[in-house]
Amino acid sequence: MATSSINVNVTFLGTASAQPSSTRNHSSLALRLDGDVWLFDCGEATQHQIQKSSVKMGRIQKIFITHAHGDHIFGILPLLASRLNGAGGTTGEVEDPRLQTITAETEPILEIYGPTGTRAYIRNGLVYTHTLLGSPYVVHELRFPADPTHGDMTTLSPHVAELRTGKNVALVNGIWPEIFSNEILVVSAAPILHSVPCVGYVVHERPVPGKMDPKKYIPDIKRTKTPMSVMSQLQRGESVQLADGTVLHGPQRRPGRKLVILGDTYDPSPIAELAVDADLLIHEATNAHLPGIDPHTKPDDTYESVQKRAMSRGHSTPQMAGAFAKQIGAKRLVLNHFSPRYPGNDDVDKDAAAVMTAIQALAAQTFGSNSEVVCARDLMSLDVEHRK
Repeated sequence: MATSSINVNVTFLGTASAQPSSTRNHSSLALRLDGDVWLFDCGEATQHQIQKSSVKMGRIQKIFITHAHGDHIFGILPLLASRLNGAGGTTGEVEDPRLQTITAETEPILEIYGPTGTRAYIRNGLVYTHTLLGSPYVVHELRFPADPTHGDMTTLSPHVAELRTGKNVALVNGIWPEIFSNEILVVSAAPILHSVPCVGYVVHERPVPGKMDPKKYIPDIKRTKTPMSVMSQLQRGESVQLADGTVLHGPQRRPGRKLVILGDTYDPSPIAELAVDADLLIHEATNAHLPGIDPHTKPDDTYESVQKRAMSRGHSTPQMAGAFAKQIGAKRLVLNHFSPRYPGNDDVDKDAAAVMTAIQALAAQTFGSNSEVVCARDLMSLDVEHRK
């Protein structure tokens, strides 16, 4: 990702909650940043979904886990084995020659971020299944105030492929600031409220070059016989001094894109300040009250009873998602993590389409009637463009 502006795409690999269905897989989405791929959550059969999509397994560099419920993490061990050239190992003193290339100084092929317990889960799973990995990984844990600041939450020693450079990141003023950053992107995170410790992630692109009108610069460049190659400097927003002392200023940089990717939640307000002005908000909408549309709707249900039941289990309704999108001033809302009773084949089934259209409309009621709301389905792919 050496360019100053990148292509950003989100591909939904799984959009179900709790249990998969014939049309929805367990939770996972792929964020494609030019050629790089970052996964957010990794539910069961994520690697099968990758094989059905245009996402490239070999391009995965990072995995961000929102919480440790199985529908968000059960797929990470087989995916690690596939991504890192894994194989079944043996017991005893037999050494695999691939492991001899992994040292403390080796750079990780894959970085994993998640709440406390992520490291222990992965380590125990790999050790007790005797799984060998041909390349190294590292786990960084986001520690909540009630968590210990040190330790790995397991008595097992690190797996031979696990680098010991994993960090335990403490909250700072209620957030985990800049858990990753480079010259193009910054990733921060914050707690969101669920039935277990849960994390929301914010991926923020640094300011990008503004749009340039070449006609503004060409006369001065030609007049001073300056090489046209200076146009690339101006495009980057830099200033160029010409031979006669004239200074040309590149266009002012524009705000970068901001993506807010939430895990399961009945109240994401702790991340609100970090999420303000999001270009894309991905928010769960597990349960909805759909009388006359969803045949599973109970006769005595009301919106209030459905919301109360959803919140008691740590989840949200479409209206709750729309209200949060409005609160943070999001430009676009994608609903995700649906009850398995809501089919994900609304692109080909009219009954499923009626359900998802109704869910979309419920979110729009609180987000704003002219706001963009999309209901995710498995393998749906969305580009995130710069603002006009």
